[in-house]
Amino acid sequence: MARGWESKAVEDQQQQAQGPKTNAAPPDPGAAERATLQLARTRALADLQHACVPAHRAMLEAAIRDLDEKIRAV
Repeated sequence: MARGWESKAVEDQQQQAQGPKTNAAPPDPGAAERATLQLARTRALADLQHACVPAHRAMLEAAIRDLDEKIRAV
């Protein structure tokens, strides 16, 4: 019984997936944490631009200062 081209393509993909893996360097955990902190800071700045209530503005400014300290520490 002849196999269809779809089953052969699937078989080839499975063989490629089982093949040797490339030796890429592991991602830097500090870089991921820094990127997350920078995204949080960007969001806090955007929220600050639209904040009208003084208490909310103060909270966002404090959060931005805290994020800046954490970014410097990473």
